[in-house]
Amino acid sequence: MDLSFVIPVYNEEKSLRKLHTEILKQIDDRSYEIIFVNDGSQDDSSIVLKSIQDDDNNVDVINFRTNFGKSAALQAGFNIAQGDIVFTMDADLQDDPKEIPHFIEKINQGNDLVTGWKKNRKDPISKTIPSKFFNFFTSLIFKLKLHDYNCGFKAYKNEVVKSVSIYGELHRYIPALANAQGFSVTEIPVKHHKRQHGKTKYGAKRFFKGFLDLLTVNLITKYEKSPLYLFGLTGLITTFIGFAISLYLAITKIFFGAPLSNRPLLFLGVLLIVVGVQVISIGLIGEFIVYLDKKKK
Repeated sequence: MDLSFVIPVYNEEKSLRKLHTEILKQIDDRSYEIIFVNDGSQDDSSIVLKSIQDDDNNVDVINFRTNFGKSAALQAGFNIAQGDIVFTMDADLQDDPKEIPHFIEKINQGNDLVTGWKKNRKDPISKTIPSKFFNFFTSLIFKLKLHDYNCGFKAYKNEVVKSVSIYGELHRYIPALANAQGFSVTEIPVKHHKRQHGKTKYGAKRFFKGFLDLLTVNLITKYEKSPLYLFGLTGLITTFIGFAISLYLAITKIFFGAPLSNRPLLFLGVLLIVVGVQVISIGLIGEFIVYLDKKKK
């Protein structure tokens, strides 16, 4: 099969049929499948999707009983996608299917993952400003310069979607996850439209979730194979500071007779040593887990 489309759906009943029609206009005579993942929609999206499926044998619909989030929806689609090139796009018609041939061209040039860049984004400032900060810091941390990590319009070689595993809000970091596994990543400017129907699913709580997931991805991409490098270094620094404090107090006691009672600094030194040893132990346990996992393979 040539093309797969994985499209998460949450309360987008008015956009679905037009989206399906516009996709079909861009795929020429290529074999295709369109996988709609209904993420617990509370409107009539499931009814519309059933109607589209009845009209097109190449459409599959996955229905979630409740809203599990975009990452879970994408992962469900990735698990069954069979196309050589797998597209992801939003169901709200803000992504323009006319860009599909441009993505295919980039993939055929040898790129493993092509992500869209909403250069002229048609969203309110409450979304665009935080997005700029997010993209700047994400590019800085992962050393993969992209203008728009969070663009849902992407194209992948099939082996990429079978290699990455996403949950929570990790869909934002798919380019970083793929790059860490050695896949080539690039981006192209794409046309972006104003939302025509429904309302945005964007909320303030995504800032908090996004920050925590940033820590998660940073951990699994940089220290997955050697967790001791992270925990060991942190533990050694903490232990060294605690030891230095304790040594200072011991010197002042021995040579200057300074009392140790009622010295909060003493408790801080002991605490840092204990915490440092515990952190190092966590790293050693992590290394042991990695070793056992490799041994099983």
